Amino acid sequence: MPELPEVETVRRGLSPLFEGAVIERVTLARQALRYPFPERFAERLGGRRVLGLGRRSKYLLFELEGDETLLAHLGMSGSFRIEAAGDATGTPGGFALARSRDPRHDHVRFDLRGGAAVVYNDPRRFGFMDLLSREGLERNPRLRDLGVEPTSNLFSAATLAAFADRRTPLKAALLDQTVVTGLGNIYVAEALWRAGLDPRRPAAVLADAAVAEALAAAIRAVIAEAVEAGGSSLRDHMRTDGTLGYFQHRFAVYDREGEPCRRPGCGGTVTRLRQAGRSTFFCPSCQR
Repeated sequence: MPELPEVETVRRGLSPLFEGAVIERVTLARQALRYPFPERFAERLGGRRVLGLGRRSKYLLFELEGDETLLAHLGMSGSFRIEAAGDATGTPGGFALARSRDPRHDHVRFDLRGGAAVVYNDPRRFGFMDLLSREGLERNPRLRDLGVEPTSNLFSAATLAAFADRRTPLKAALLDQTVVTGLGNIYVAEALWRAGLDPRRPAAVLADAAVAEALAAAIRAVIAEAVEAGGSSLRDHMRTDGTLGYFQHRFAVYDREGEPCRRPGCGGTVTRLRQAGRSTFFCPSCQR
């Protein structure tokens, strides 16, 4: 599933096209993705201007003229493909295998005034779209319990102090979206390596201000670098311009089981273990 950096690169790729544009019409190839489309979905979007394109955690938020916001989630394999004058020009997002362009999986088409179009393609159909009232956006069940964005100025070592009374492992705690939202398996593994912290340690270690500050700095850095690199191109995610993200080439531990640790002078070997049904990669020599 795409993580925050991948979704942010999708947002950045789509923004120049969508912001200020009028959606002439929406064409649906089916009545549901992961969930059914809202009632009169295509009709409610037709003729509406997009005022802005934002992101909350892993959700894309298209602010529409009027009182509604289009919420979109990519699920496991969703992507947006930009077409101009009928020619495919790219797939926004930072995703190590190419995103699907099989027309059999084109489920939603947005035709924009001026001739450009954006097609949503999703082979697994785990993505979804919804129309929400802007007035009640933050109270919506999908958004109301989300924590602080790791890219926000509000995120700091103090944010991580919320885990100080927990005995759950660090890795599991950091995946709690109600405290820090948008962090997933890949970037948690990379941030813990940078901070030199064993993912099996109890989250209570974050009661130590120095440890919390080191981890907060590592999270900020790894997310910023991944966004700049265009994401990790894991599975079948791709950037909006059709190129792949490159952050996966900088992975220190993720998906590098049995390889030498990249920390200078460490000499350890990357190990994989299972935590709560997910693969965890770390170096037992330098992560303590």
